[in-house]
Formats: sequence, C-alpha cells, structure tokens
Amino acid sequence: MSTELPPVAPEVLAEAVENLTARLRKKLDAATEGCAAGAVLEADGTVTLRFGEDALVTLRPGPAGTITTADQATCSCLLAPRCLHRAAALGAAPLADTPPEPAAEPDPGPAVGAAPADPTAAAAPAADPTGSTEPAAPAGPVGPVGATVPATPALTAAQLRAAGALWHVAAEALAAGVTAGGAVVQAELLRAAHTARLAGLIRAEAAALRVVRGLRAAREHRAGQRLGDLTDAFRELLHTAGLLAAGSTDPALTGTARRAYAPGGSLQVHGLCREPVLSATGYGGVVTHLLAPDGTPYSVSDVRPGGLARARGAGSASVALGGATLDHAGLARGGLRIVGATVSAEGRLGAGRGVRATPLPGSAWTEQPAARLFARPAAEAVAALLADPDAAESTLLGCDVTVVGAVGEHLLVRETRPDAPLLRLLPAHPHPELAHTQNLRRIASYPGLQLRVLGRPDLDRTATLRPVAVGPVPGAEHTLRLPEEWLGRADLGYDRLQGAHFPQGAAAPVPLPAAEGSDPLADSPLWRVRRLLETGVAGGRRAVAEAARGTDSLAAASYAPLRRAGLTAAAELAAALAAEADRRPRDVFGRLADPSPDGYAWAWLAAATHLAAAERCLIAASWAASPSAVPVSGR
Repeated sequence: MSTELPPVAPEVLAEAVENLTARLRKKLDAATEGCAAGAVLEADGTVTLRFGEDALVTLRPGPAGTITTADQATCSCLLAPRCLHRAAALGAAPLADTPPEPAAEPDPGPAVGAAPADPTAAAAPAADPTGSTEPAAPAGPVGPVGATVPATPALTAAQLRAAGALWHVAAEALAAGVTAGGAVVQAELLRAAHTARLAGLIRAEAAALRVVRGLRAAREHRAGQRLGDLTDAFRELLHTAGLLAAGSTDPALTGTARRAYAPGGSLQVHGLCREPVLSATGYGGVVTHLLAPDGTPYSVSDVRPGGLARARGAGSASVALGGATLDHAGLARGGLRIVGATVSAEGRLGAGRGVRATPLPGSAWTEQPAARLFARPAAEAVAALLADPDAAESTLLGCDVTVVGAVGEHLLVRETRPDAPLLRLLPAHPHPELAHTQNLRRIASYPGLQLRVLGRPDLDRTATLRPVAVGPVPGAEHTLRLPEEWLGRADLGYDRLQGAHFPQGAAAPVPLPAAEGSDPLADSPLWRVRRLLETGVAGGRRAVAEAARGTDSLAAASYAPLRRAGLTAAAELAAALAAEADRRPRDVFGRLADPSPDGYAWAWLAAATHLAAAERCLIAASWAASPSAVPVSGR
C-alpha cells in the first residue's frame, strides 16, 4: 500500500513550477504521473520519493501535517531546488485546505444571523405569463438579478491587478481545457490565486482552487468526478474575476478569510438533527442543526482532519461548547441554554472562553419551533431559497411525503398536499460506509409509507431533496414506529432503520404515471448548451470550434430545438460561443493576429451564466407543479 503524500500549500507548488526552465516544464506532467506510488513514510514522519538512483525528494510536513514552506521539500539532485523531481513530487501531493473552523478565539464580526448573498449565483427570474421560463440574454459579465450593490470603497490598484491577472490565467485555462490543463496551467492558476489572496480577494482565490482541484480530478479520472462540477467552477471563477477586474465594489465578491464571530448574548436552542461531514480533502466530523424559538437556525460543528473514521465517530462525541455535558447525539434530540454566546454569520455557535451552556429537555418535531418547518409547502420554501442560493447550503426544508418507490438512483415520494409534484430523494452523502444510502433503500421497500422528511434541497437537480433525518407523520397509520428515546426522528447518517421501525402490513400502493416520472431539466433542449460548454471545458477552445464546425444548415439544425422551445437567447449565445471559438484571425505570415483568449472567455461565460439561470427556472417550476406541466418541449 502506497503512502499518502502530505498536502502542499498552493503557493509552494506554484513557486516550484515557476522556477523550472521551459524544457523541464514540458516534462512535468509525465514526471508527476505515478510518482506518488513510490512514496515511503519514514520513522520521523517525513515522506521520501526516489527518482532514479541519484535523486531523492524528501517532504517534511509541519505540525499540521502540511507542506507550507519551500524548505520543507528538498531534493538531493544537483539542480535542486529548481529541479523536476521536487516539482513533480509537490505536484503529485494534494492541495492543502484551510480548516473549516478557525482554531483561534472568535473575533467580533457581522451581526448574528446575517447571511451574505452569493453574487455568482444567477437568481431565478419571475415566471413569464406566457409560460416561458427563459431569462433575457446577458450582454457581458452578469451579476445578481435585481441586487442592490452597497456603496463601498473602490478596489485598490493591487486588487485590480490581482483580479485582472486571475481573469487572464482563468481564460487561458478555459481555452486549454482539461486535455491541456496540466501542471503548468494549474501552477499559473495557483500563483494568480495566491496573489489574489494577498490582495484580499478571498472569494476569487477559493474559486481558483476549486478549478485546480477539478482539473486534477478530471485528468486523473477520479471516481465521482463530474465534468458539470468543473464547468460550474469555471463559471464562478470567471464571473468573480471578471467583475472584480471591472472594478465592482460589491463586498460579497471579495469574501472573508475566516468565519467572524459576533457576541450573541443569551440564546435558547433546540436540536433538530445531526449529520456526518466528510470532505474530499480529508476532513471529517459532524454538524448538529439547532433551532431557536423564533425560528432562527444555528449549528454546532466538530470537523477536523480524520476522514471517514472521524465522521462516523464524531456523531457520539462530546459537544465542546461552554462546558455542556451533552454529546452530539444528545444535542440533536435535546437543547441548550447558552450565556455569552458567540455566533458566526452562518449561524455557527462558537466555543469561546466566556461561553456557558446548560442542557435543556428536547422537543419533538410536532412542537415549536420545529413544527413551523413543516407548516408551509415545499415549493414556497424552495422559492425563498432560490432567491438566496447562498443560504440554501445550510437551510433545511421540512415536508410530509408518501413513498412511491425507487426509480434508478432516486427514491420517489409525493408531498401530501393537493396537486403536489413528485420529489426525488437522494442520499445526503453517498459514501457506502455512511448510513444514508442503506436507510433510503430500506424506506423505498415500503411503498405507501408516510414520512416526515427534513433535508436540504438540491438546487442543481429537478425537485430533488437530500434528507438528513426522517420521522413519523403525526396521526398517520402507515408511518414509522421509532423508539421512544429517539424523540420521533432518525438521523439518516447515523441511525440505521430496522424492520421493527416500519409498520406491519402493506399500505395502499401509490401509482406512478409514466409521464410524471420524467425529468423536465433533462428533457429540456438546454442540454445542447450544457454539452457545448462542457465540451469546451473538456477539450478547450479547439474542441468547441470542431464541435460546431460544419455547414450552415447543420449548425442551424443544432440550435433549432432551442428556438422551437422559445429559448432563442440560449440559441444565440451558443451560436456566438461557437463562432468566437472558431475565430482565429491570422496575419500575412500565418501568425495569430489576436491570440488573447478574452473574447472566447466572455462568450463562454455569457452562455454559461444564461444556462444557469434558465436551469434554475426549470428547477423552481418542478417544485411548484407536476413535472408533466413544466414546459420542456422542443427536444
């Protein structure tokens, strides 16, 4: 079994690649591939990699287990530290990630409960009376629809330079695509990202790191890697960098380096549920969701390096908050009275020295404040979340449903309201060692079962909910029979449902008409635009030009379904992208007259932003009505 390499800080890797000669850079991808397989963990905690007989790379991670300085990576060859071996070893290591929670004492910050808006997410436009769900075509870099940008100081010269440099390297990376987005392209992105961080553009840096991680995953063909995720990451990076380079003063675009905490005074919170946290960068733990009497959501998290083992064990670990004697399992079904609370803008409760907490008896979901989560239709709750997509990542939605059955990877349910649409349930975390998937499969074997579901809506899919906890429906006969000590809910990531938890006998079957099993987003002709955008991400600018090249009649036929469905703006933006990709003017000597990738990047970004807004419209409509009623014709 090979030794895992320690994570490396992005700026260390960027500097190592930058120090290579042009000749060595051409060999970097080949040298990086497979070199981690020979890594050896020494007794003193260092990791060594041998390149031939004369080159031994030694990685000495710091106390946090991360390579954060250049002198922690050395090579024994004569060219070190400007050698190919050292750069290859660093390139094979995972990128270091900042801890999800700051270790220092919470600092004063934004007001409690404030949630910053996400300027990179396109808001869903209002429904057109004619039935069209298509937003208008953007003319350039697109910001939040209808958002009011507060008056803030102008960006500094250093910030403008950093944003412009990041835009340029991002446009170059997009034009190269995954096939040509090797270690050198990634290092340029990392260098620009580090410069952006030094200039205070934290959100731009984070977007660049997501693109680099996506490029790595795509080139290594990792399991679970989705080209659509990398496409969305490129859209966010170009959007953020483009607006900043244009001088946008929206403070949400710059971001913050760490969670800021503000004094919260005295609080009373009641547990809703807990869910495991497992990140791709090796962090694991638990987050317990809480609710105040006025309906304000809060949470307590315990996430640290440790991966799956820690995610599984943290569910029963003690809560490190003001001397409370509860563990996370008890807090999820109990409550706390907190004095001297500190709260982040996202509603996370801090564990400062002055915090004191006393346990409170738990309350069932049928009691306030939890009961109000299930009081309004899911469509209304999702509409509110679509207006603030940033809040959707941490907001839980409650609804009562009836199980229909399993179709493919989905568990289909129907909300118990008149004319309610079919909802698709997917595991909140698909890891097979966590209980989500097994619990949903067991639930799927009981058609007609009535459930109270608490979950997080997946705003990238049609009418999809990722449940984190379930419970019995009050007054229903064919519903769950949970142990009394569970207080009427089961945490799907930790509690495992057994046969005794389900009612005996069969319920009345719930019919599944074929038309209602369709997916309006997948059936929409918008998939043609997404395929064109993903083709560009995978193969670069040349692939887009080749895909769209042909006779005028063939090119027109490609976008005809979009026009027939009334998606004329999408058709025009896709055609403009294809034309820009194929526009390569040359001078009389055959040299490119305009080698800049800016025009192509703007065309790609316009089409990607429009597509995101149009897809959000279809997703919003899928929650409000039966999928068969959503206009998706013109395939």
